[in-house]
Amino acid sequence: MGEKVLVELFLTLLSGVCWSIVYIELIRQGLKDKTYAMPLFALGLNFAWEVIYFSDKLALGAFGDAQTWVNLVWATLDAVIVCIYFKYGREYFPAKAQKYFVPFSTLAFASCFVFQFAFYLHFPPGAAGASGYSAFTQNVIMSVLFLTMLISRGNTRGQTRLMAVSKWIGTLAPTILFGVVTQFSIFIILMGALCSLFDIIYLIVLCKWKSSERSEQNMAVRGVASQNTLSSSLVV
Repeated sequence: MGEKVLVELFLTLLSGVCWSIVYIELIRQGLKDKTYAMPLFALGLNFAWEVIYFSDKLALGAFGDAQTWVNLVWATLDAVIVCIYFKYGREYFPAKAQKYFVPFSTLAFASCFVFQFAFYLHFPPGAAGASGYSAFTQNVIMSVLFLTMLISRGNTRGQTRLMAVSKWIGTLAPTILFGVVTQFSIFIILMGALCSLFDIIYLIVLCKWKSSERSEQNMAVRGVASQNTLSSSLVV
């Protein structure tokens, strides 16, 4: 096995492992905090991409391709995140619009599949360009949406530092793989650079807010402890 093949396999598996960690963390923390942890359209685009290109690889008989099974793992984990979204997502809709939560969400997922199919159908059958262009386009959208969701919510519910770091590395690995190693693609390099920019900003904001929330929790605990001590001394 040549050195280039080993590098390609390493970067493919690194991306697969990192994104699997992202999904597992989003599931774990989402259930813990009782919230959906991936933005709706990021989730829809991601899930659609995984289903389409896993099915495509199966149709092409690519059973020995590591990416085939990586896509299957991702799609399975994302299916769980979709269920979590429908379980907890309604609370984020305005009261007057909550009755439209399911129809709107269904339309959003359907639109994401149409978006991904547009890339798939634009390229010749089996062409690598479809998955690459659509993947890096959606990754930029996802990186922006994660940062937007964090800022709009004003808290870190459903988010973890491990997830943020894994998300960054999970996108950086295929940027190097498909933008430099297997070919030189200025599109992938630029899209990957944008992803890294927003992922790093997201990670910095998340870490600062996590620390701030922990400090507030510690102060609240100390405040309760002080009140209990004062109450006890007054009773005595």
